[in-house]
Amino acid sequence: MNHSLTPRDKGNLPVLGAPPLIRLDAYVAEDGSTVVNGHLLDMGGTRPPNEAILDAVAMFARTLGAPVAATVIDRTAQQVARLRVLPDGSSRTIGEEEDLPPGRERTAAEEEAFPPLARVERIIQHAQREELHAAFVLASALREHLTLRRGAEDELSLEARAIEAYLAYLRGDYMLSTVLALTVARIRCRTDLNRAAPDVARATAAWQRLWDEGQVATRGQELLRMWERLSAAGLLQEASHHAMAHAVRSRLAQGGRSVPRGSAPAAAALTAGPGSGPGQVPAPVAPEDKPLKPTRRGLRRFTRRAGRPPGQSS
Repeated sequence: MNHSLTPRDKGNLPVLGAPPLIRLDAYVAEDGSTVVNGHLLDMGGTRPPNEAILDAVAMFARTLGAPVAATVIDRTAQQVARLRVLPDGSSRTIGEEEDLPPGRERTAAEEEAFPPLARVERIIQHAQREELHAAFVLASALREHLTLRRGAEDELSLEARAIEAYLAYLRGDYMLSTVLALTVARIRCRTDLNRAAPDVARATAAWQRLWDEGQVATRGQELLRMWERLSAAGLLQEASHHAMAHAVRSRLAQGGRSVPRGSAPAAAALTAGPGSGPGQVPAPVAPEDKPLKPTRRGLRRFTRRAGRPPGQSS
């Protein structure tokens, strides 16, 4: 079920006593699904994402009676937009140097207003209701914004990515799940090897569902190196981890043969995403959160004049 932001829903509003110009966050997924502050917006059929975001942020500014800043990660345009919206509904894009000053105090204030754990709880609620698309989009939005604020190696960013990988797995998008889980494992092996084994195991579980032989070989070699490093460090304590390391080695030795077709759940097969089935073009190897291109100032789709009716940009 989608959530619309309305002034009557006090749970969606920032803390009134928070420092001025709390930065809100918005996210546009590749399919146009739009999230503001951890809530999936009801787009009303053909409503453009930029208009929905401007309307939602303007509502916050009117409620607070003060200017509001917003950071928009737009995957449809592969850009990050930074906005300033006034209570009269007018808005403009700003350069990075005009944005709110970075730092732990600002990040702490923003996350106190919109706690990441509350967003995780909402994601879990969607997943429990089997609303996997909504849960996945919300998880992607959380991971993207935490990574932008805190960096990819931050503990909260890693946990959000692990949740996103698990939801991709539940949706049957095993290629994306593998990419996400491998990134978690890769970072963990680099920063905290003692805690890496469970993350390598999760990446292995997703990898075992891959069909494309090239992807099986490429990802499998990386997994094997991770398992061998953990073994050399004496960090394979659980029998299940030894079994998974052996499974990777055996599958690669056999030429990366795919798992039997019948082993994938029917529901997962129905919802399989790009690159997860036989005959599909494999997804490219994604870098660890390559920074998106900042938008130029004055970008029209996020610019609105004062007095402009909701739903209309300049």
